[in-house]
Amino acid sequence: MDIRNIASMSQTGELGAAQEGLAQRIARWTEGVNSLITAIPALTLHRWEAPTEPTSYVLEQSICLIAQGTKRVLLGEEEYTYDASSFLLTSLGLPLVANIIEASPEKPYLGLTLELDQRAIAQLMVDSDLPQPRTQQTHRAMAIGEVTLPMLKAFQRLTDLLGRPEDIPILAPLVQKEILYYLLIGDQGPRLRQIAAAGSRSHQIARAIDWLRDNFSQKLRVDDLAAETGMSTSTFHHHFRALTAMSPLQFQKNLRLNEARSLMLTERMDAATAAFEVGYESPSQFNREYSRRFGAPPLRDIQKLRQAVVVENG
Repeated sequence: MDIRNIASMSQTGELGAAQEGLAQRIARWTEGVNSLITAIPALTLHRWEAPTEPTSYVLEQSICLIAQGTKRVLLGEEEYTYDASSFLLTSLGLPLVANIIEASPEKPYLGLTLELDQRAIAQLMVDSDLPQPRTQQTHRAMAIGEVTLPMLKAFQRLTDLLGRPEDIPILAPLVQKEILYYLLIGDQGPRLRQIAAAGSRSHQIARAIDWLRDNFSQKLRVDDLAAETGMSTSTFHHHFRALTAMSPLQFQKNLRLNEARSLMLTERMDAATAAFEVGYESPSQFNREYSRRFGAPPLRDIQKLRQAVVVENG
């Protein structure tokens, strides 16, 4: 057998063993829970024993890794599906719809989310003579990348720290920095670099998105927001859509609908009150856009979500 084939088989075996090892670690800490916010800042572990209905939320700048199972994410009209061989990277906080599509009691979905610190990314870029990434192509602020053995081993070490809480303050930041390093020098590194580079178009769009997230209930004047970034309206639209797969108005609408859904579910607001709270002036427009995004009118959708919670809690 060719020596290269032997080396490839060996690496594949190591990768599979590392995936299994990470799955065992996540399973250990998520017994009986769907999501665990851990003692390590920014790290959340996930476990689902059945496929889930599509759920809307804002995914912060993060890396999402699956040790077992498959997940589908919708950003605007674009679909991203990933499993244990890949990871999902977001370089901005983005409103999306996602669901688990492969999970069972015998083989549950096991994954993790690690939020990324923009300042830590910028500092690593400044302090280190990082090798240039293999590709400079950048478009969306979301992408799927290929999992590597060094990255999996780093995540194993990070989750191992959960059993040694006294070591977390010192060692967790070091392992997180290592993970950032692997991301920055990998194929998806340009997506993080373009946001961190002060003065770049992507950095300016990121600032505009921060404003939208803080002021989503206010009337949006795209011309004014474009002027704040120093871009013409057409240039602003182009770069905004290139990063988010949405126009600024669509982005704001998705933020509003996500928040309204949360208010109805957790605060038990009626649809009209929630619509007004997030900035809608027309209840009928709210109902139309809500049904289009979530597949059902507000009342029916919230009833279904509450029934699912009751079933889940037994």
